[in-house]
Amino acid sequence: MQDLPAFVPRPEAAVMAYLREIFSRDPAGKTTYLRRLESRPDGSYRAVFDPAYFVLAEGRQQPSNSQWNTLKKKMKRHNPRVFIFKQHGETVCGETQTCYYVDFGFFAH
Repeated sequence: MQDLPAFVPRPEAAVMAYLREIFSRDPAGKTTYLRRLESRPDGSYRAVFDPAYFVLAEGRQQPSNSQWNTLKKKMKRHNPRVFIFKQHGETVCGETQTCYYVDFGFFAH
């Protein structure tokens, strides 16, 4: 198994500003698909977001691998010092709603 890089925690306001850029469709970042940010003891984070972020092709129930890869590339373009975990997927948000998540961290060096 591969060792993970060391992560450095960032101020929550800075991480939220970064995620608003990623998960917003309007330039001001006022309408966001981000539901919540979870911090971890190792300095990494989990962004939980609304499934409506992805525009699904007719008949599809899940985002394609290409859509996930596009999201990860967008995250890297907005901050090249971000590490994005390979695993991503679904999680519960609210009582009955399903959301998606992506895990990431900021390189310490």
